Amino acid sequence: MVDDPIASLADAVLTAGERALARAMRTIDDDADRGLRLLERLYPYTGRAYVVGVTGAPGAGKSSLVDRLVSAFRSRDARVGVVAVDPSSALTGGALLGDRIRMQRHFLDEGVFIRSLASRGQLGGLSRSAAGTVRVLDAAGFDVILIETVGVGQAELAVSRLAETSIVVVAPGLGDDVQASKAGILEIGDIFVVNKADRPDAGAAVRDLQQMLALGAPVRRRPRGGHGGHHADPGDRSLHDVSSVAQGGASDGPWTPPILRTVATRGEGIEAVVEACDAHRGWLAYAGRRDERLRRRDTEEVRALIDAAIRARVDALATEAQADASGAPRVSPYAAAEALLRRVLID
Repeated sequence: MVDDPIASLADAVLTAGERALARAMRTIDDDADRGLRLLERLYPYTGRAYVVGVTGAPGAGKSSLVDRLVSAFRSRDARVGVVAVDPSSALTGGALLGDRIRMQRHFLDEGVFIRSLASRGQLGGLSRSAAGTVRVLDAAGFDVILIETVGVGQAELAVSRLAETSIVVVAPGLGDDVQASKAGILEIGDIFVVNKADRPDAGAAVRDLQQMLALGAPVRRRPRGGHGGHHADPGDRSLHDVSSVAQGGASDGPWTPPILRTVATRGEGIEAVVEACDAHRGWLAYAGRRDERLRRRDTEEVRALIDAAIRARVDALATEAQADASGAPRVSPYAAAEALLRRVLID
C-alpha cells in the first residue's frame, strides 16, 4: 500500500510537532490542491481553540499588546498560537516579519507557535492562507489563537470572520476614532483597548469611543451570533478597575463592549483585557452563540475558497485570451469580460 503523504502530514500535525506545523502551513500557502486535501483531513479536529482577533490602525501598539497577551495566556498554561499578518514586501511579496521581531522572547517557548504571513494586498490584511493556518493550529491542540492584522482600512471586518472575539486597539493622538468610524470596525469590536494610555489625551480617546459606540448602538443591536437589544454606555475601565469587565453582557442579553486602557509596553492593564476575553467567551457559550459563529466562519471560508477558485480560473482564461488576441482587432473590456464569464460558468 502506497503511503499518502498528506495523511502522514495530517497525523504529524495532530501530534503538534513544530516542523510538521511549519510544513503544513507551507503546503497550504504554496499548493492549493494539496492544502485543501490537508485541511479536509484536519477539519474534524478543529473547533476547540479560542480564536481572538486583534486589529487597529498602524502605530496603535497591536504587536506589543499581542506579545503581552501571549504571556498572560501562557501563565494559565494555555498553549498559544499567533498568526501575525505582516505587510507584504514590495519586492518579494513576503512578510516583513516585524511582528516576529517584537515577540522574539517567546521563540524558545514550546507552548507558543508564531507564524507570520504576508497580507499580499488583500482586504482586511488577512492573507488567503490565514484561515488555513488557524485551522492547523486548532487541530494541533493550541488552546488560544491570536490573529494580528495589518490594520489597513475598512476591511478589518475580515477579522470577525475568523475570530470569536475581536479586539480593536486604538491609541491617543492617531486619529483612530475617525478611522474606526470609516472602517466600520466599531461594528465588529467586542473589546476596545485604548493603548498607550499613559498619554495625556487618553481620556479624550476613551470618551470619543464611548460616544461613537453609543451612537452606533442601534447598528450593534444584534451582536454576531447574539440576540437583539440596545447597548448601554460601555463605560471606561481604567488600568486597575477590572472587577466590572465581566458585566460586558448578561448571558441572556446583548454584549456591551468594554473600553479598556492599557500601556502594553509596561504590561499595564493586560489582565483586564484577558478578563474581558473570558467574559466574552462565556457570553458566547450561552445559547449556542459560539456554535453559530463557528458555522458562520465555515460559511465564510466556503465563500473564500470558491472566490479563490473562480479568480484563479479567470486569471488563467484572461492570460489565454490575451495570447490568442495577439494581432487581432481590439475588443472592449466589457465584451471581453462577458466572454470570460461565459466560459467560466460553462466550465
